[in-house]
Amino acid sequence: MRVLHTADWHFGKTLEGRSRLPEQREFVDELCALCDEQEVDLILLAGDAYQTYNPSAEAEELFYEALDRLSDHGRRGIVVIAGNHDSPDRLAAPSALADRLGITLVGLPNAPLQPTRQLEQDRQQDRQQGRVQRVAAGPSWVELKLPGCAETCVIAALPYPSETRLNELLSETLDEEQIKASYNDRVRSIFVELASHFREDTINLAMSHLYVHGGTPSDSEQDIAFGGAYLVDPSVFPEGAQYVALGHLHRPQWVGGAKAPTRYAGSPLAYSFSEAGYSKSVTLLDVFPGKPADIREVHLSCGKPLVRWVAKKGMEEVLDWIAQGRDANALIDLEVYVSSVDLLMDHRDLRKLRPDLISVRMILASAQERPATESVSELPVDEQFRRFYAKERGTDADDRLVKTFLQLLREYEDDASQGSEAE
Repeated sequence: MRVLHTADWHFGKTLEGRSRLPEQREFVDELCALCDEQEVDLILLAGDAYQTYNPSAEAEELFYEALDRLSDHGRRGIVVIAGNHDSPDRLAAPSALADRLGITLVGLPNAPLQPTRQLEQDRQQDRQQGRVQRVAAGPSWVELKLPGCAETCVIAALPYPSETRLNELLSETLDEEQIKASYNDRVRSIFVELASHFREDTINLAMSHLYVHGGTPSDSEQDIAFGGAYLVDPSVFPEGAQYVALGHLHRPQWVGGAKAPTRYAGSPLAYSFSEAGYSKSVTLLDVFPGKPADIREVHLSCGKPLVRWVAKKGMEEVLDWIAQGRDANALIDLEVYVSSVDLLMDHRDLRKLRPDLISVRMILASAQERPATESVSELPVDEQFRRFYAKERGTDADDRLVKTFLQLLREYEDDASQGSEAE
């Protein structure tokens, strides 16, 4: 059986207001072509199909189009679990239609899944036409019979398991370490239960959307682990799994210390400039019952690369790069050093010359030349504010702004003092 692992599509996500839907459509085209070329039998989408709980109509349309094309009229199996960005109910809502195409949508960890219910005449027709059949199922697990595969596949499919989605209180204390221990124990126990459906004569896979200790995140993963409480140990995954397909981290990477081969597929596109230089991919595996999976990474070519420009020689250097056509197909994060506010060029003028300039930050040389060894905390409050403002805004604060800040600070201190006296 040939399985493709992908995750974190984040359809509808933007970059500094720039829509990525055209690039996401390129990804769908490339993925469909890859699945046909590699004769993929089963696709695992490990969460975060969407960027938001309420995705745009365009994002939903692209997601449904992708599933329809990838399913190949019900001849290729697909299992999708909800990530932390997905609305579990919204993701699973079209299940009645998806089931007919061999697509399993799993929203909540405890949501019941049912075997394919058909009349015997329909079952015979499906077998003749080579369609996916769900031969057994339960909460967060399915057993699939896939066309052209002699064996069936059991999948422990655990969507993002937060306390809210599990509908459980995992710890009565607010101690972070205790919460983390309780969460790890609960996730481990869930996988023990799900792995009880694995058999020696089946292909046994697991999938989830989790942040595993030791993983490398990027800036594009929002609220990835509140206080570390939802950080899990690699040992929670079942030893009986031949492969564990994860979503959540956007950089493709292996998970060390797990009892079974465990991997993040990563996102198909770079979604923040912290991912500049990342190579995006999906994971393919050939797997047979009772044998180690043959696993390989397949790199993607879709999407615009993200690059950072740092122009320490000022605006003239930027204009030279634009004239040269540097990084012609890239989205650019620009940091340019200038000697005076008078030399600043309007951002709109720059973007007319290079529309793919996503972010532009002007840094005054005067703000950079101050001694790095000087302790900011020892400076007067007004100078601390000036330093902070120059660092954050790339320009100096005028005297009127500083005066307003000091006045507000005094009012705040007076209110705080009165509050202390009242107590």
